[in-house]
Amino acid sequence: MTKRLVVTGTGTGIGKTVFSAGIAGLLDGFYWKPVQSGLDEETDSEVIARLSGLPAGRVLPEAYRLKSPLSPHRSAEIDGVAIEAADLAFPVLPTPLVIEGAGGLMVPLDRQTMFIDIFAQWGLPVILCAGTALGTINHTLLSIEALRARSIPLLGIAFIGEEVADTQRTIVELGGVQQLGRLPHLHPLTGETLRDAMVAGFDVALIAGGE
Repeated sequence: MTKRLVVTGTGTGIGKTVFSAGIAGLLDGFYWKPVQSGLDEETDSEVIARLSGLPAGRVLPEAYRLKSPLSPHRSAEIDGVAIEAADLAFPVLPTPLVIEGAGGLMVPLDRQTMFIDIFAQWGLPVILCAGTALGTINHTLLSIEALRARSIPLLGIAFIGEEVADTQRTIVELGGVQQLGRLPHLHPLTGETLRDAMVAGFDVALIAGGE
């Protein structure tokens, strides 16, 4: 069965793009970032192309490329663009597909629609990326509640950062979720070091049990 997975985070700057690169590479699949806000620096799709090891054709073009590094709703307004939900229908492919959201779950695409609304329409399994720093328990449990309130399937939590065993255990127990693994901050961050860390830190067979 073809696997389609959504990767989102508890907020921006969590590290979900690096995680997405790692899991897309291990699944030997495709990657798609529906909405990219900010074009002046390296985009998320370009990060994936650099780190994942996937052939160029496996990193799919974004549905929307917005210039300003802001929330998509505001960046779209500045560009004079209306983000249409119909343009965010996920592609059907013969191999695994990793779809990365923008920022956290409640990031608005316009003045009425948030990314979590699109995730609910898709009905695809979600991997929630959470940091391990102070504050993550609150942010992660709120994100879990938001997903469940909309009946969005949650495959599990991918922790990113240094190991904080009690924090990770608390989230897993209070949230009633499974820990898929943990990705440490990598120095240097290269395609090779990322792949090694993903193999060491995650059970790929467990993650491949998506849709």
